[in-house]
Formats: sequence, C-alpha cells, structure tokens
Amino acid sequence: MQSILLQTYYGNTLQEWFVAFLIVFVSVLLAKTIYWVFSRFVRLSTAKTKTLLDDIILDVIEKPVVIMVIVAGIWFGLSSLVLPEGLISFVGKLYQIIFALLVGWVLSRLFNVFYQQYLLPLADKSESDLDDQLFPIVSKGVRTIIWAMAIVIGLNNAGYDVAALIAGLGIGGLALAMAAKDTVSNVFGGFTIFTDKPFKLNDRIKVSGYDGTVTEIGIRSTRLKTLDGRIVTIPNATFADAPVENISWEPSRKITIDLGLTYSTPPEKMELAIKILEEINAENPHTEDDKIISFNAFSAFAMNIMFIYYIRKGENIAQTQTEINMAILKRFNAEGLEFAFPTQTIYNIKAD
Repeated sequence: MQSILLQTYYGNTLQEWFVAFLIVFVSVLLAKTIYWVFSRFVRLSTAKTKTLLDDIILDVIEKPVVIMVIVAGIWFGLSSLVLPEGLISFVGKLYQIIFALLVGWVLSRLFNVFYQQYLLPLADKSESDLDDQLFPIVSKGVRTIIWAMAIVIGLNNAGYDVAALIAGLGIGGLALAMAAKDTVSNVFGGFTIFTDKPFKLNDRIKVSGYDGTVTEIGIRSTRLKTLDGRIVTIPNATFADAPVENISWEPSRKITIDLGLTYSTPPEKMELAIKILEEINAENPHTEDDKIISFNAFSAFAMNIMFIYYIRKGENIAQTQTEINMAILKRFNAEGLEFAFPTQTIYNIKAD
C-alpha cells in the first residue's frame, strides 16, 4: 500500500495528489458549512436587531465568502503540488484576477443594495422626475466603474502592464469617440436635458416641427407621442441646437377670434356686440378675466371685431372654445347681429 502511494504521476506522488484533492474537498466542505452557519444561526441573530444594516451586509457577503473559501482551497491544494513553473505562474495570476473580481463583486452588491434600499426610496418621495431618470444611469455608471477597477487591479496584481493596456485603450477609445461623435453629442444632450430641464415627462412640447407629449427621456434620445398618436424618437443633440417650445408651461391659452359683422349694422349694435362678448367672457368659468375686445378694422366686406380671451391652465381647451363659440352664435342671433360673408354687387349700366 505504501509503495502505491509513493508512485509518481506528473511529478507528484499519489499521496501528494490525494492531499491536494483532500484540501480542495475540505475547502468545499468548509464553504458549505459556512453557508449553513450563515443561513441557520447568523441570520437568526441579525433578524432580532432593529437595524437592517447587518441583514444587508450578510446578504451581500454570504455567497462571495463561500466562493472565496473554495478558491482559496483550490489555490492551497495546487500549491502543495510540484507543477511546471509556467502552470504555477498562470495559476497564480489567475488567482489574483479572480480574487480581485470577487472583491469587485462584493462592492457591486453593496452598492446595489444601497441603491435599492436608500436611493430609490428617495427618488420615489421626491416630486421631480429628474432623479427617476438620472438614478438608473448613475447606478449603471458606478457599477461599471467598480468592475473596471476590479479588472485593472486584478491584472496589475497578476503582473501585467496595466499602464500600457490603459494607454492602448485610451487610443482606441479616442478612435471610437471620433467614430461615434454623434452618439457622444446625443449623450451630452441628454445631460443637458437633465440639468437645464427644458421639459419633463408628460410635458407637451414643440421642437423641429414636431408637436407632442414627452413619453420617455433617455440618455441618447427622447420620445414624443404626437397629436396623431405616433411615436417620434428625437436625438438629444437636437435639443441643444433647436428652440424648444414647452406648451405645458404656458400660464393660459390665448385664443383670438375675428368676428365680421355686416356694413348694415348700426353703431348701437356694434356697441351691443362688444358688450355681449364681455359678458360671455365673464360668465364662462374656464376663462381668465383678462381679455381684449376691439372694433379694429373695416375690411373689404365686413366690420371686424377682434376678440381675444385666455383659457385657464388645466382646463379643456377644445370644450371651452366650443362653449364660447356657441354662446356667441346664440347671443348674436338673438340680438339680430348678422355675420358678414364675401359679397359682390354688380351694376348693369345700359348705354343710351
């Protein structure tokens, strides 16, 4: 039996291979034991505390710690063997990278829990839509930075020339930025929208010939639902160069009506028409007190009265216009005020 254990395979005795596998097996067994202890006892003790911080930390480190124990066991098991120098060097570098990635995993999970438990509730409580749009972008950015740092640190610890790698990536990134300058412009346009806030979700805006309601604000583009019900995707760079009219921000809607009365209308009737318009505006609950009523023109076929009124913010614009126009039609017809229409008189003169 002793002779069998001393037989050599790939530079190591069978006994040494057995010890190496035993170390790995013990590490896996230890990892499962740690996981069981965390699940059965540590969780029960943290559940009794008033704060959620210990529960959060436990959830974050539980799985990474278990994996770290297994990785460490594999490393110690391989270190106990006599292996080729190249293989040992490769395993050592791989161990450094894996360990750095595991630390990055822990930090990423910590930030994700912090984001879910603290940042999102703050965004839900605020009245602004800016944080609802910006927080997911910040979350992805922070996690990307964490993983990038973990990879860089892991490669550096493994002995790779990270400075040369970053320099190469910088040159490649510059070339990529030149090729994707439109995308970069759209991204900066998105940040301009988030900071300047020319509009927010559900605002009705006019830009570059489009009139619609903002349904989505992204980091690269913004989507409008037009009055025809169609979805239009507009690159964010457009908002940095084109004027944006935010209709939702208007204090009230200005409506202008030109009423043409026939030339047979006497001055008293014209005065009555102006008085009727004042009463119609005052009686409607959806209009502002401000108004402009003017007998402003003698046109080719009518005497014109300009009537400007303002519909209050938030009121139904189409319905209010209908109410005002119906009131004008009924009151003018009741008072015998005739609306003019294009007419032409032809005189037939016979020569003697």
